[in-house]
Amino acid sequence: MGAITRGFANNILSGGTINATAGLTGTVSASNITDSSISSVTAFPASAGDFIQSTASDPSPATVGDVWYNNATYALKVSTIQAAAWSSGGNFGTARYNLGGAGTQTSALGFGGYSPGSGTRVLTESYNGTSWTAGGNMANTRYTLMGCGASNTAALAFGGSTFPVTIYAETESYNGTSWTSGGNMGTGRRIAGAAGTFTAALCFGGGPPQTTATEAYNGSTWTAGGSLNTGRFFLAGSGLQTAALAFGGAQDPGPTSFLTNSESYNGTSWTNTPTLNTGRQRLSGAGIQTSTLVFGGSDNNPLVATESWNGTSWTTTSNTPASKHNGWGAGNSNTSALFFGGSPVPTSTNTFEFNGPGPAIKTITTS
Repeated sequence: MGAITRGFANNILSGGTINATAGLTGTVSASNITDSSISSVTAFPASAGDFIQSTASDPSPATVGDVWYNNATYALKVSTIQAAAWSSGGNFGTARYNLGGAGTQTSALGFGGYSPGSGTRVLTESYNGTSWTAGGNMANTRYTLMGCGASNTAALAFGGSTFPVTIYAETESYNGTSWTSGGNMGTGRRIAGAAGTFTAALCFGGGPPQTTATEAYNGSTWTAGGSLNTGRFFLAGSGLQTAALAFGGAQDPGPTSFLTNSESYNGTSWTNTPTLNTGRQRLSGAGIQTSTLVFGGSDNNPLVATESWNGTSWTTTSNTPASKHNGWGAGNSNTSALFFGGSPVPTSTNTFEFNGPGPAIKTITTS
């Protein structure tokens, strides 16, 4: 294609009329003209109509409402909002309940617990987001223990008991391969709440009988912290050592007590927060102080009820695929969680994954 010569109006009359009779002439260089492509176009005016981009890869990040054609996979795609939902993950290797755990949805750890017919466990299993694999055994066999940690290579186990009942104060840390003994808790306890990391952990409540005691761990020793407002056991927790959340639980007599109480911790003291919608004990939770998910538990029967906390209130969301209690939860927000182990025994090998609500890329099909 050669150069283009055209006229440019040089006189605008009153009222905005262009004088086209007198003008300047100019030449657009051929090097600036191509008939093969248009590049660096970020938007078209509405009058030009709608266009679908053709690209060899999905945009990242994708904006909700975008539609494009992936010419590498020959798929028409759209970025949309995914509803909150649970789905099934890889099965837990050994059925057990009242276990400890740590990590996130794609890097979780399950340890200890109790298996009917086999008793208390030292077994450790690691999850990579798809499947569970065996890890190093704990030094102490125990169940009704607590755990915390950011991943399956940096976890802490503390407290718990043997069967029938010997209460532990022992602490063990995991590096992805083996367990190492740490400092003992000031008071041995079981079925308590837990939060934090393997070098900055928090333990609160526990029993029975129920206690309000809180202890903080610095990687080597435990020290006393502020007391819970409501003493309880079979509760759950989330968050960090200086920004934690405690919720649910039971009081004597445990089997018929289903608490809705929720409290937040600032590293020094506990403050009551709005209560759960469903009172429950033996529940599980995952997340941080301002973004937590609560699931499962019992009110005399195993529950499927799930609730989401946004730092201000609890909201009911998608139910778990099956009802169970005495399991463990892992995750770092109310939009990404893992639920594994628990009872009744037929469901205790099930792993459930929670996602959403949030952006999601979907392929457009004829169905």
